[in-house]
Amino acid sequence: MIAALNRLTDLVEEHLGEELDVDALAGTVGTTGYHLRRMFSSLAGMPLSEYVRRRRMTVAAADVVRGERDLLGVAVRYGYGSAEAFGRAFRAVHGAGPGDVRRDGGPLRTQPRLRFRLTVEGSTPMETRLVDRPAFRLVGHAARVPLVHEGVNPHIQRHIAALPQEEHARLKALGDTEPAGLLQVSDGVDPDAREGSELTYLHGVALDGATPVPDGLDAVETAAGTWAVFRTSGPHPQALQTAWAATATEWFPSNPWRLRPGPSIVAFLDRSADFTTATCELWLPVEPA
Repeated sequence: MIAALNRLTDLVEEHLGEELDVDALAGTVGTTGYHLRRMFSSLAGMPLSEYVRRRRMTVAAADVVRGERDLLGVAVRYGYGSAEAFGRAFRAVHGAGPGDVRRDGGPLRTQPRLRFRLTVEGSTPMETRLVDRPAFRLVGHAARVPLVHEGVNPHIQRHIAALPQEEHARLKALGDTEPAGLLQVSDGVDPDAREGSELTYLHGVALDGATPVPDGLDAVETAAGTWAVFRTSGPHPQALQTAWAATATEWFPSNPWRLRPGPSIVAFLDRSADFTTATCELWLPVEPA
């Protein structure tokens, strides 16, 4: 995976003016575009698309300052169909338009080339099990919410708080398969995991694939397959978010598995009355790498 990510950053440099075919690259190194994008965003701390834009604008800035091409020529060289579109991307990275930078020589913000190196520290002990499951469904109350990487997601918090207390008890009584208990389900996450990108959040339970969906509830279907289950315990949501990050930095690089498309699930096994601490299981859909 580390070699694949470094090959990916090499290709970004070789094709700064073109669309990058991540799926084709992933196939050459024996993985999937979905897994490659998720690992890149987790390890780099930014989506692949944002890294590509920053690198394009870093290199394009040299052409802008040199003044050997008109601004439309620079825009076309870096894959933009108009000087206006190029100008918006340039300003988003550098904080000033290309005309201003050509006149004043700056300001410029540089995105260095990324290189990935694996340092195995084992700093986050991970209690993990692998579970083969037939297809099952997740049912409950769903909402579209923005992705928040750190801290409590206020949109999810409001969605849960809006449900009557008796509804939580009704949902819990409906669950008839693993993962047990009330679940927090994230589905349709952007492979780049961009902060603020929308996903479907479902507050509900797991039902056997043959169990019908009760009236008035939303459903997320899961395919048969293997799940990696990570147990976490401690301050919430910090312990859970730390474990989630460690799956990318420690577990996946050290184990012959990769993410497959599907929802991620958090099952709450125990929690304090004020929800400041919790014991959870994080369920991630995986397949052999």
